[in-house]
Amino acid sequence: MSINPRAYLDHNASAPLRPEARAAMIAALDLDGNASSVHDEGRRARAAIEDAREAVAAVVGAKAEEVVFTSGATEANNWAIRCAATRLVVGASEHDSVLAPARLVDPGLVVLPCDSEGVVQVPAAVFAAGQAGTGRGCLSLQFANGETGVLQEVSGPGASARAAGFVVHCDAVQAVGRVGVDFAALGLDLMSVSSHKLGGPKGAGALVIRDGLDLPALLAGGGQERRRRSGTENVPAIAGFGAAAKAAQNQLGLMHEVARLRDLLEAGIASITPDAVVIGEGATRLPNTSCVALSGADAASLLIKLDLAGVAVSAGSACSSGKIGASHVLTAMGIDDRLARGAIRVSMGHTTTSDDVNRFLAAWEAIHAKARNVQCSRWDFEAAPDRLPLGQTSAGE
Repeated sequence: MSINPRAYLDHNASAPLRPEARAAMIAALDLDGNASSVHDEGRRARAAIEDAREAVAAVVGAKAEEVVFTSGATEANNWAIRCAATRLVVGASEHDSVLAPARLVDPGLVVLPCDSEGVVQVPAAVFAAGQAGTGRGCLSLQFANGETGVLQEVSGPGASARAAGFVVHCDAVQAVGRVGVDFAALGLDLMSVSSHKLGGPKGAGALVIRDGLDLPALLAGGGQERRRRSGTENVPAIAGFGAAAKAAQNQLGLMHEVARLRDLLEAGIASITPDAVVIGEGATRLPNTSCVALSGADAASLLIKLDLAGVAVSAGSACSSGKIGASHVLTAMGIDDRLARGAIRVSMGHTTTSDDVNRFLAAWEAIHAKARNVQCSRWDFEAAPDRLPLGQTSAGE
């Protein structure tokens, strides 16, 4: 059996398309009708959408009628944040698709700090204080951080928020398909989900809206999705989303093997580079995610070197047009800037094998050996001269 010449370890950016999703999408491409039409062709398209809705609802522990399809999690997050409330409380480590609209909606936005492990601190007093304001309040807490894999406590703070009259939203994009997620048991009002994070196609997502919650539409016009989200449905993408959700639910028990591979990778990194730091290691994390940092390293250089060695990883979140800079998540955790700028994220999933881990470790060791052999004072060897201290060459002399 031939070994894949590359190791794809960037599932948190986008998971490889599952074969079940591919098959469902190809079948859906042959559906000619508009799902809003009443003829046979239209009913066939509608059936594909409703089957997918049932599958997505099942993997997140919701009712099918609570699932509203969107173009992705960014739309779902924007919809929840822009339309649910006028007073907002969010975690400092939230994804930009939550933080950016929150800043637009509420000039008095309350940003909750997180501790050194990345766990958001939610004092109950923040909701008591919020009751004095005008308009409806909303607490938005992510289920799992996409950069560090750190899991948040959602149900407790959510209960306190709802008792104070707040709507509770959860960005569960990175958690679905990797750990158990139960919308009803968590007591949520709103939850964002993405297709391509669990092996479905890009360009599809959902906002789960608690039955009975009045949420104004973000997109108005055609009245699709029971008048909650207008626009002709992307039937192939939705069908692929549903198939991926069903496969992910069926294979959730296999995530213990992914966790084993993650632990092997972290142990290997520690053996090769004892000064490496696993960010959020002391917290409960996703089974597939490692955020590894080296003080004085340059993440951009590391990514390039790993890519050339056939290994694909990311530096923090990959959802910001490929830019690499200081991570607001690591800053919120109080991580030293010199360490934060040397942080990379390794994320695994349903396609990851021990060969992938071995390829990463071999590349990591080779990069470390080269840096050591040239006596480079920084890990960003071969960096441009203007990035090195005055008078110092790339060989550290």
